Amino acid sequence: MTRLLIDGHNDLPYALRTLAAGPVSDADLDRFELDRGLPDARTDLPRLTAGGVSAQFWSVYVPADLPEPEAVVQTLEQIDLVRRLVGRHIDRMTPACTADEVAAAFRGGRIASLLGAEGGHSIGGSLGVLRMLRQLGVRYLTLTHTRNTAWADSATDTPACGGLSEFGRDVVREMNRIGMLVDLSHVADTTMRAALETTRAPVVFSHSSARALCEHVRNVPDEVLARLPDNGGVCMVTFVPAFVSAERYTWEKERDAEVRRTGQPRAVAAVRLGPPPPVTVAQVADHVEHVRAVAGVRHVGLGGDFDGCDDMPSGLTDVSGYPRLFAELSGRGWSADELAALAGGNVLRVLRAADDTAAIS
Repeated sequence: MTRLLIDGHNDLPYALRTLAAGPVSDADLDRFELDRGLPDARTDLPRLTAGGVSAQFWSVYVPADLPEPEAVVQTLEQIDLVRRLVGRHIDRMTPACTADEVAAAFRGGRIASLLGAEGGHSIGGSLGVLRMLRQLGVRYLTLTHTRNTAWADSATDTPACGGLSEFGRDVVREMNRIGMLVDLSHVADTTMRAALETTRAPVVFSHSSARALCEHVRNVPDEVLARLPDNGGVCMVTFVPAFVSAERYTWEKERDAEVRRTGQPRAVAAVRLGPPPPVTVAQVADHVEHVRAVAGVRHVGLGGDFDGCDDMPSGLTDVSGYPRLFAELSGRGWSADELAALAGGNVLRVLRAADDTAAIS
């Protein structure tokens, strides 16, 4: 695959932290053979190469239920982990932060490695910490994860501040000033709208799909997708099965209700319900096409969320599956230029726009 492909969200760093049962040591990295294959993960260098992934936003995620001071520490540890991981494979990977650096890495045949912090708890309520994360190369901040912060409402928590508090708006303004992308995956609809009202730079949804096709609250409603052309932002369609398939989402809700009712583990409840409905490459392509139909081809991208959930669609079980998605879209009539915009061109434009906004702030 010769087109530039940028994936918006990959949780391999936290998967490695989980495998190491804590901060990842150099000894852990010795046994995590990223260059030869990681059977316990969905991401490694051979499969990134097979998938044609040219640039990856590595999520430096830490759990949203951590006390904020601890979240800041663990976020720094995750940044350190990605830096050490890239340093060990510098012949195949390279740090990147700007659109030009991504393009240069692509020309040089190395995977550009960008950073994204997943959740406002990672800044500990401090604009100073936000600025330092940007200095360390973090290119986007997802405003919330699964829980609210004191200043922003999450899609999966009880609303508390009507979207963004005034400090939350200050966070967005400061992100514009320092050239950090505002990521609206995981946030409540009110937070999406407040951020779009506040930002002067394009936003991203690093890993969200279309709510019109699957009513999961993590997906983006058409009313918001329709605002992306004026903002210039990009919705990076994710592959999480419950975000892609309405049938799978219903099955998972029934499974979780069974867990609450019986107190049994998820695996036991799943057996009682029977196999989950399958999710396919074609269904992911449906979401890509819906975002294009509502927002336009300049406002759609890809953010798989590999290693961030238990299951993935058939044909997209790991990062090597991207050619199957492009083949599906090509078969539906997507042109080479449209596929290039989807794969990476749109995100490069957003990176440049964020830097332009910062330059005039």
